[in-house]
Amino acid sequence: MSVNLNKRVAAQLLPVAGVVLGIAQANIKRENRKDLLVMQLSEGAQVAGVFTQNRFCAAPVIVAREHLAAAQGIRALVVNTGNANAGTGEQGLQDARTTCAALAGLLGCDAAQILPFSTGVIMEALPVAKIVAGLPAAVSNMVADNWADAAQAIMTTDLVAKAISQQVVVDGVTVTITGIAKGSGMIHPNMATMLGYIATDAAIAPAPLQAMVSSVANRSFNCITVDGDTSTNDSLMLIATGKTALPEVNVTGSPAYNALLEAVAEVAIYLAQAIVRDGEGATKFITLQVEGGKDEAECKRIGYAIAHSPLVKTAFFASDPNLGRILAAIGYAGVDDLEVAALQLYLDEVLVAENGGRAASYREEDGQRVMAQTDITIRVVLNRGAVNATLWTCDFSYDYVKINASYRS
Repeated sequence: MSVNLNKRVAAQLLPVAGVVLGIAQANIKRENRKDLLVMQLSEGAQVAGVFTQNRFCAAPVIVAREHLAAAQGIRALVVNTGNANAGTGEQGLQDARTTCAALAGLLGCDAAQILPFSTGVIMEALPVAKIVAGLPAAVSNMVADNWADAAQAIMTTDLVAKAISQQVVVDGVTVTITGIAKGSGMIHPNMATMLGYIATDAAIAPAPLQAMVSSVANRSFNCITVDGDTSTNDSLMLIATGKTALPEVNVTGSPAYNALLEAVAEVAIYLAQAIVRDGEGATKFITLQVEGGKDEAECKRIGYAIAHSPLVKTAFFASDPNLGRILAAIGYAGVDDLEVAALQLYLDEVLVAENGGRAASYREEDGQRVMAQTDITIRVVLNRGAVNATLWTCDFSYDYVKINASYRS
């Protein structure tokens, strides 16, 4: 089950001028499911991205980085699910390049103008012949309003396709932003732990576009965790087609840049939270607010210590207010000069701990009431500075073990 996450219907997803999308059933892992996506971009579109920091990064990540660095103008993205093409050595690189070359031949462009992406099982050879055979079908059904099918085609263990659109008026011009993402397990930020694609019809120059995607990742996908595992394939791409009348945004920090940044961030935050709400086996969505820290790093360190604790996560699954587990996680987070007597711990509006221990006003039934909710906020007030950080996570249920124990079957 997912936690209060409703699927967006196709009519809610807006086409982005300059992007057409096609899907196919390539039978990569299972038959009769959408598992191959092609996104073709209009000439002149700009693309920027951020990728996993996992040193065992997948072959498509290596090739996509190379093709972006070549700066020949990206014309298409190709995404397969069912196989990660990670831990596949030199053959994996050849297979990723074969995929790019095959799609380039169909679209009449250079292979270096294609960005490949894969998701699925690690350390298994990519069934490149199936992908190449499926590309003509994906190309043949490319249309602008295919975002709903595209979101479904990139799913692995996801229960709900993740997609959202919004429009913003910048200098009197309406700009459209649509994004899709996949992710449910192996979710821990070290860039943008999942696959995500966000497109806008605004014109944004390369340098501001890269600054925007990096900033957006840090505010959204770099603030989520399901299980603490950083994937080998994480990629977040931001596409700007330049098909509106809005003049090109070529300076970071300008009013137009800031307006677009906030709009793109809203899309990314929705998608990031959707990944947590759809976390493998999740039954609770937990917002972690760490306030009053000296810097963002220590706030996030404390937040992730709580979010990654199996004892904390299983307590939330059981709706058991065994909240001393949170204090223990705060204590081992690695903030060596933390004054525990100064901090306060809240569960929603309920003060749980202060002065180094249980708050005098705390009642077990109040903690039980909050723990029974599906959406819960943990607030840790450090009272040692002015910096805050917000993270999102979920609980651990029996189903998480079941899903990952049978992932390859």
